[in-house]
Amino acid sequence: MIAETVCSAVSAAGLGIAAVTAYRKRYLAAARIAAYSLIPLGLVLTGAVGWAVDTAFSPTAWLGFGLLGGAWAMFLGIRAVEKRKGIPGRKERRAAKAAARRDAVAPTASAPSLGGGRTAEPARPAATPQPQPKGRKQAAAGAGDDFSDIEAILKKHGI
Repeated sequence: MIAETVCSAVSAAGLGIAAVTAYRKRYLAAARIAAYSLIPLGLVLTGAVGWAVDTAFSPTAWLGFGLLGGAWAMFLGIRAVEKRKGIPGRKERRAAKAAARRDAVAPTASAPSLGGGRTAEPARPAATPQPQPKGRKQAAAGAGDDFSDIEAILKKHGI
């Protein structure tokens, strides 16, 4: 009975503050204050306040809250042990699955094709210096190699 009276008084005070705020032409703030002040009155009318008072003084309810707290503590302890032992959590497992899906899709699909039967040159040893192109003839030969690849692709498709 006392809790219902207190909640009703809080709602009445809140509505009074909302009226003063609206008188000062701050209508949005007044509407927000009125909304907050109607919450305790709504809780009284739905019976939630009576239930909360009965729950607060019930030993059975406190035992239930204790069990919920114990279960929560167990979950936290289990997570701490998993992290210490290196067992991946939910986020790590999702990231690993996403990485596996990304790698499963043809990783070399965007690499250019080398044509029919032609393979890439084997890598030369690091001790052997690479020959540097000198003059126009060698630079033109390098450009011609690029076009020969394109010509081979066009011939392959009959163009």
